Amino acid sequence: MTAKTKTWIDEHPSRRAALKTVGAGALGLTLPALLHAREAAKSAVKSKPAIRSCILIFYYGGPSHLDTFDMKPSAPVEVRGEFNPIATTVPGLQVCEHLPRLSRLMHKTALIRSVHHNARLHDSASIHALTGRPLEGPDRELFAPLPQVFPSFGSAVAHFHRDDRREVQFASLPFTFRNVHDVPCQGGGMLGLACDPLRIEADPAARAFQVEVLRRTPDLQSRRLDDRRRLLEQIEPQIGSRTMRGLYAQAYRLLESAALQNSLDITREPASVRDRYGFGAEAIAVGEGGGGGNGAEMGYSRHMRGQSLLLARRLVEAGVPFVNVYDFRQQGQNWDAHFKCANQHKKHLLPQADQSLSALIEDLEARGLLDSTLVVAMGEFGRTPKINREAGRDHWPDCYTVLFAGGGVRGGAVYGASDRIGAFPSTDPVTPGDVAATIYWRFGIDPASEIHDQTGRPYRLADGNALTSMF
Repeated sequence: MTAKTKTWIDEHPSRRAALKTVGAGALGLTLPALLHAREAAKSAVKSKPAIRSCILIFYYGGPSHLDTFDMKPSAPVEVRGEFNPIATTVPGLQVCEHLPRLSRLMHKTALIRSVHHNARLHDSASIHALTGRPLEGPDRELFAPLPQVFPSFGSAVAHFHRDDRREVQFASLPFTFRNVHDVPCQGGGMLGLACDPLRIEADPAARAFQVEVLRRTPDLQSRRLDDRRRLLEQIEPQIGSRTMRGLYAQAYRLLESAALQNSLDITREPASVRDRYGFGAEAIAVGEGGGGGNGAEMGYSRHMRGQSLLLARRLVEAGVPFVNVYDFRQQGQNWDAHFKCANQHKKHLLPQADQSLSALIEDLEARGLLDSTLVVAMGEFGRTPKINREAGRDHWPDCYTVLFAGGGVRGGAVYGASDRIGAFPSTDPVTPGDVAATIYWRFGIDPASEIHDQTGRPYRLADGNALTSMF
């Protein structure tokens, strides 16, 4: 039995349920009842105050849902693996034994256990997961540059909030993720460069962050910067693109923004806070893939998984509405565990993810930011139910789990379910388009809003329905 009780749903009908009622006309639904059902669908979308911000943690590579939040202890050993489930603060809800901190916070989260799509390779799956739209054409990895079509979630939010005059609408850190080329799901796509994120780079050795394009050279003092601004004002009428003029103006605001520079400096945080986000043994150098880390040396320090989430909290606190954290190239270990999956998860992946994500949720709550900030933790797919010959699990987009926290979520909710071996959704299947619609809805943006490509062709913002019953 899931945490989604009949009583709560009876009192708060979801948009999906209302739309199902709308579709019952063939069974004798009268016109007044039809209109009432449509109004119920609209009111369900508007029932929650809009959030101010979202932190999306993208575990690139594909975490194993069977070894984290959707364990199958009664399944055969080749499915259930070696990990044991543990109780949580939600009666009847269990998670992996290597997530002890998160187990104590499940009453503040909601799980979607029935997300699915058809892309079996990292790049095409990431495009679907981070835009809500599948890659046009065959399922593939990208071995040649490909322009982005649909916007990432943060870019769409930036587009609809473009009149807010914030210094930064959308930030991403600490790396852009790629196989051979940057995966085209990280920016504005058809919405243009103005909706691209501010890309924040990391220095793993120094445990520091910076925006390289905003770093001033030693000789670029305020006077010279003012001279450049005046020159730009003189030639501005010759710059034909309003977008380019806007980008120049934004660049100058960012260069002069003390608030942004302060938020990037995580050394301003107390040592105890930085330690809480993650302190342990790790490889100091960063490798390119999920293997050995290219000769990385082991050390004992604050790991970048945690420090990246700490920076995300600081950016939200500074007023940035959307922050993407790409959990990729971390300490030579990532979530694409085809080989010795259990070993990778228990020694490297789960302890750091458990420590950093739980710290983020607790820190946001302590600062009064959790109700207004939606935290989304997900990968591009899950892992195969059956463990392979190398003691690993392979790509599996047919069913996986996404975690929501904060943002008005109904704590302890579980939406959908997988079958007895975690292979396919058994109830309430969810698409990446539904996840996208839910995020936009929580920002007060109608998922049915239109966006347009460069030719003026209209598209629905999200090709899915908001999961309103989780809130």
